[in-house]
Amino acid sequence: MKNATFRQLRVFSEVARHLSFAKAAEALHLTPPAVTMQIKELEAHVGLPLFERSGRAVSLTTPGEYILVYARRMLATLKDAEDAAARLKKVEAGTLTIGMVGTAKYFLPGLLAQFRREHEGVEIRLVEGNREQLVKLLQANEVDVAVMGRPPKELATRTEPFAAHPHVFVAPVDHPLVKEGGAPTAESLRPYGFIMREPGSGTRAALEKFLEEARLEPRVIMEMGSNETIKQAVMAGMGISFLSLHTLQLELDHDLLALIPVQGSPVVRAWNVVHTLSKVLSPAAEAFRYFVLERGEAYLAQNFAAHLALAAS
Repeated sequence: MKNATFRQLRVFSEVARHLSFAKAAEALHLTPPAVTMQIKELEAHVGLPLFERSGRAVSLTTPGEYILVYARRMLATLKDAEDAAARLKKVEAGTLTIGMVGTAKYFLPGLLAQFRREHEGVEIRLVEGNREQLVKLLQANEVDVAVMGRPPKELATRTEPFAAHPHVFVAPVDHPLVKEGGAPTAESLRPYGFIMREPGSGTRAALEKFLEEARLEPRVIMEMGSNETIKQAVMAGMGISFLSLHTLQLELDHDLLALIPVQGSPVVRAWNVVHTLSKVLSPAAEAFRYFVLERGEAYLAQNFAAHLALAAS
């Protein structure tokens, strides 16, 4: 493999991430034929096939799985070297890779737009996943920092809260618990079916903790990995749910969903900016960390204060 290039390793790692040549090409701003060529050249250097292809379906071969481990290590080491050089030059430039849980996509792009106006030399790459996926990305050094709720206990990390993260119960606007008014107890939820986030989600963990303390076993009628799909299902009258308030701005503004002011809610967790202790942050990553800690709470308060007051009323 002595003639393999970092470009080939980057392409290989991206195809392995997406298990799709087309999606890897899109992420790398390349054409699919260019991606295919890079993979063929790498396979020639290795002397073994790295992917199995069946139509559009792509999967790693056993040699591919082994090579991926080393490819990611080499790419992470190269990124650390680039960050070290940037620190020596004290330059806020280069690529900043930020991991985020899906719920953060409702506010983080707006916050990043402000950050980019002040740090124009930084190229930002966002990687979305649930909590378990972000922990793996942090562990593999594939993200510089992560924006998430429940901090990882599995890793040695620096975890810094920057804003409150309220979670609320939601229902169709004509739901009986909404029409009754007042503040229903957790016990009032027992007859109704829940549309839940998937296992591994921080939102689901918060709900399970709340219901466990209320000694209530939820009747789960559906599990979904997407906040958007859950909201659509609730609006269609399929059940009630428990979601981050930060995902609900559009629906609450247009009376498409209603809050159920259950006693003990909203359940307030924290938004955290996280990086592994072994990770020496680049100037760009350090600048983003400081920016989030200084501006994140004010940004969320400005955009969600009215809904938080409604949820707490």
